[in-house]
Amino acid sequence: MEKNSPSQKPLLHFIDQFLEWILVEKGLSKKTQENYYHFLKVFEEFLLQKKLENLSPNEVSPDLIYEYKVFLAKKSLKKTTQNYYLIALRQFFLFLEEIGESSLSPSKIKLLRQKETRKIHFLTLEQIEKLLSQPDTSTFLGLRDRAILEVLFSTGMRAGELLNLTRDQIKIDKIQPIEIVIKGKGGKLRPVYLSERSIFWLKKYLDERKDNEKALFLSKKKKPLSRRQLDEIVKKYVIKAGLPLETRPHTLRHSFATDLLMKGIDLRVVQEFLGHQNISTTQVYTHLTSQKLKEIHQKFHGKKIRE
Repeated sequence: MEKNSPSQKPLLHFIDQFLEWILVEKGLSKKTQENYYHFLKVFEEFLLQKKLENLSPNEVSPDLIYEYKVFLAKKSLKKTTQNYYLIALRQFFLFLEEIGESSLSPSKIKLLRQKETRKIHFLTLEQIEKLLSQPDTSTFLGLRDRAILEVLFSTGMRAGELLNLTRDQIKIDKIQPIEIVIKGKGGKLRPVYLSERSIFWLKKYLDERKDNEKALFLSKKKKPLSRRQLDEIVKKYVIKAGLPLETRPHTLRHSFATDLLMKGIDLRVVQEFLGHQNISTTQVYTHLTSQKLKEIHQKFHGKKIRE
């Protein structure tokens, strides 16, 4: 698309249009839209501080972007977090380019180099079993909680994906593994697989349901579970099991992926299971499994030969 003549409208005027564009045209989630809004509000704060609220798109220079990077650094944010702000800004300028607005090229917005590696926390199968055995399944809430933990580990779902599940998605004719289709990040559909054991506990839980709510997992007040409530449920059993306190619902997703790779499943297959758009996101788990395999080798096969 050809660029128009320099716009008379201020750069900040286009933010609302951009937020609508990522939702409607790009098909990104409402949560992503909210995140981008937050990130761009910080850029707006930066411009207001410099009295540049009327700056037009074609007046943005690489030097100004550098100043914005300094502004972010002074907020004592991790480089990873600073890059989220820069990615949002890059997407904003990509949008301006898409609508033919004369502006700075998105390629001029370089991300910060990161030395720190992403830390992944996962549980061993022994720890998983200990966690799963904590709920008191003689109670309704205990059945619900056992089903939640089983589904998280069986499928590798994100917390938000689990909370969006409905009863209509789960058709249990008999106790056997089943496949369901869920909507992941960016509205992307993917299949996930419920194990025989997770189906067993789901059936027990659903057999006790006497309500007509659509959500698969409900709170004590018979309302759909919130993210905070899910975190509290997992935390409760983590403490009871004496597991590392940093264990969260997402830890079960990490444990699911790590377990598959330890069993020799191809990285591309694990990528599909997790719904990662880029293989590089999945590759972080290979560092974990390589180190774990090394430790196993040293423990069981690396002993000195007796003379």
